[in-house]
Amino acid sequence: MAHIAYLIGTCDTKATELGYVRDLLQAAGLDTLIVDVSTSGAPPTGADISARVVAECHPDGAERVFTNDRGSAIAAMADALERFIKGRADIGGILGLGGSGGTALVTPAMRSLDIGVPKVMVSTVASGNVGSYVGPSDIAMIYSVTDVAGLNRISRNVLGNAAHALAGMMNGNRRDISDDKPAIGLSMFGVTTDCVTQVKEALDSDYDCLIFHATGTGGQSMEKLADCGMVSGLLDITTTEVCDLFMGGIFSAGDTRLDTLTHHDIPYVGSCGALDMVNFGPSDTLPETYRQRLIHAHNPHVTLMRTTVDENRQMGRWIGEKLNRSQGPVRFLLPEKGISALDAPGQPFHDPEADAALFDALEATVAQTKQRRIIRYPYHINDPEFAAMLVKHFREVMGEE
Repeated sequence: MAHIAYLIGTCDTKATELGYVRDLLQAAGLDTLIVDVSTSGAPPTGADISARVVAECHPDGAERVFTNDRGSAIAAMADALERFIKGRADIGGILGLGGSGGTALVTPAMRSLDIGVPKVMVSTVASGNVGSYVGPSDIAMIYSVTDVAGLNRISRNVLGNAAHALAGMMNGNRRDISDDKPAIGLSMFGVTTDCVTQVKEALDSDYDCLIFHATGTGGQSMEKLADCGMVSGLLDITTTEVCDLFMGGIFSAGDTRLDTLTHHDIPYVGSCGALDMVNFGPSDTLPETYRQRLIHAHNPHVTLMRTTVDENRQMGRWIGEKLNRSQGPVRFLLPEKGISALDAPGQPFHDPEADAALFDALEATVAQTKQRRIIRYPYHINDPEFAAMLVKHFREVMGEE
């Protein structure tokens, strides 16, 4: 297995820190390469791979990077670095150092690597909201405490911990993660847990079931694994992230949700789990325009809003259009008696009219074929009978039946 530690940073300002980390990693028995991503055009200092070599990976050439405009230069170098990293076959792990600009520059390249490749980012912004840097990847963010601007009693400790963390990841005797059972992805929310648990129990003997919490990055992570070929099929039971995309909730997975079906012929069974709700933060953060809507306090940190007939119709069309572009076998199941634990008789979000609008829009939009089908069932999403149908159709698209 490739076992070179790539150390990435701007050598015009951080050559000393990169050299310190390199020495610790080499003492731990690792081969290293320092990759310079400076955009100043200054002569290289202490780098094994110069900034110009990286910059030449930009599709418009190195001069697109060295513009003397910091903002555009960082963006262009980030693009070049991602392309450079994708072209390397000897990466055992990556450690990056930087402030806000350096973090924005290095982390896209980290995200382009497969899950499981060790990635450590020491950053001045790592104590804040790091979602935009980490995304659906497994980047370990370490707060630098002091600025990454020289060695001192604090930075030596933090950088030392980061170096030893990467060395441990790369040198550790990890159990072989390959498995005789193929891995599959399942999407879940608290209000669809009963369904997903039943499905998992039915498939556990034949599949390695990877469950993803549908909180935006959860859906992104599931699809990233599909894009990387690390899962063999998807049971996308909980597509609730589409609600937050359309209505501005906090758990959107972005407008690329379901795009893996367009790019790959991965077997897919989906459903409408929790499309009855949009997620917001504490109740006082609810947008003013939604204050008169049907609201449910899920917990002190999450406030739920019931989706309307029109919103469900809009989401149904959007999902249907995505399914129409699918390359592999698709089954999308509609639970007519409710799409979440809150959408059932006596529960606050029970709204058969809104559900019907969703189902009708899906059926009207999807061009059904032998390979791509929309199927209704007279069950609630958490009913054992519905879970059984999900399992049946999943085994079918996986070629078992």
